[in-house]
Amino acid sequence: MAKKKAAADNGDGDNSVAAPVAKVATELQRPSAEVLYADELARLIEADADQPKPLGWQMSPRSVLTFVLGDLANQIAPKFVGRRGFLERCIVSLATNRGLMLIGEPGTAKSYLSELLAAAISGDSTLTIQGSAGTTEDNIKYSWNYALLVSEGPSERSLVPAPLYHGMKNGRLVRFEEITRCPLEVQDTLLSVLSDRVMSIPEMEGDGRSLFARSGFNVIATANTRDRGVNEMSAALKRRFNFETVPIIAAINDEMALVGRESARMLARAGVPVTVSPAIHELLVTTFRELRAGKTEDGKGMEPLSTVLSTAEAVSTACAAGIHAYFYGDGIVKPEHVVHHMVGTVLKDNPDDLKKVRHYFDHVVHKRTGLWQQFYDARHELG
Repeated sequence: MAKKKAAADNGDGDNSVAAPVAKVATELQRPSAEVLYADELARLIEADADQPKPLGWQMSPRSVLTFVLGDLANQIAPKFVGRRGFLERCIVSLATNRGLMLIGEPGTAKSYLSELLAAAISGDSTLTIQGSAGTTEDNIKYSWNYALLVSEGPSERSLVPAPLYHGMKNGRLVRFEEITRCPLEVQDTLLSVLSDRVMSIPEMEGDGRSLFARSGFNVIATANTRDRGVNEMSAALKRRFNFETVPIIAAINDEMALVGRESARMLARAGVPVTVSPAIHELLVTTFRELRAGKTEDGKGMEPLSTVLSTAEAVSTACAAGIHAYFYGDGIVKPEHVVHHMVGTVLKDNPDDLKKVRHYFDHVVHKRTGLWQQFYDARHELG
């Protein structure tokens, strides 16, 4: 009961002195970046009030970079692990007349980076188009309230704006997630918008027939390298984007720090007062990196898995292990909890992957000492 009370106090207690934004952030499962980091954004905007910034941006490119990479001296939390040069190119791209295309393996935080950039530049990361086989032009540009359309005809009242319309009208960044999951003809609805910065609305009359983009508008798209070839982008659309590849985190210490930081944040939001130890993080991240690369830390080769073991999945596994230890154990995360929740992450739809993981436990984990032995002893959880 004491544990449950602590969770309630941590997540649901009514703090009458908390700022409204903070209270909203606490109540939401997954608040947007501009809500979660409202205080940081406000301080950065105030600090660079006199700094040059592109038209339509709420803060300077320097402050955008600081917001993403963090500045502990000024209490700005680091949010993304990446090279400064890569991030500078991404930010500069959004100040040009071309969109920004982030490509990479699943789980490399492409969507999260696009959200952070939109929150910092526009103060709104919610103008999002989710690409899929079912995405239509109406989901991207606009549609109609047909009851009003029949009774009043085409007008601003009967028009139902979609994210692209909002972004152009208000000078905001628009996020297009997983663009290559959309059919080619749907993707190409962006061509005239990115070329001429104008959206044609043929149903309207007079000045309403064309919507011209305001300063600050641009598009950040993301694409998964595993989907390459499914709906390949046209050459014309590719020319309207600057392409940047989001790499997998190179240094194990950086990946461990990120997994520790993000899993702790997720556990706190879930109202679970559990701390995952650095030793467990090291074990988890090392395992994911070795299975992902098909090579151990000492250079011995093995067959990699077919599934993508991303940093995002490592964060989810650490969080799940913490929740499991809290509700079904003594609140201490052990290697057995990690193994238990690796099953749903590592072993998806390829039965051969189970053989590879068992081989990894028998020939790599078995030879290691310390927590690795507890990890090995829990291999029966793999099924």
